[in-house]
Amino acid sequence: MFHSELELRVRYEELRRRADRQRLEREATEARRAGRRGAARSGADEPEGWVSTWGRRARIRRATA
Repeated sequence: MFHSELELRVRYEELRRRADRQRLEREATEARRAGRRGAARSGADEPEGWVSTWGRRARIRRATA
């Protein structure tokens, strides 16, 4: 593999990771807004121990911070 191909692959991975981080932040922000409108905030009431969407996104947001 040529050096230029490696550079392109590395750059592609960097861009993909940045896009993933931005997407996670955007989803967490949207979930936070939805949570203020009355969405479930705890997985305790979810069937079979499922975690609510808000809780899942909040954990993702905390992990990216």
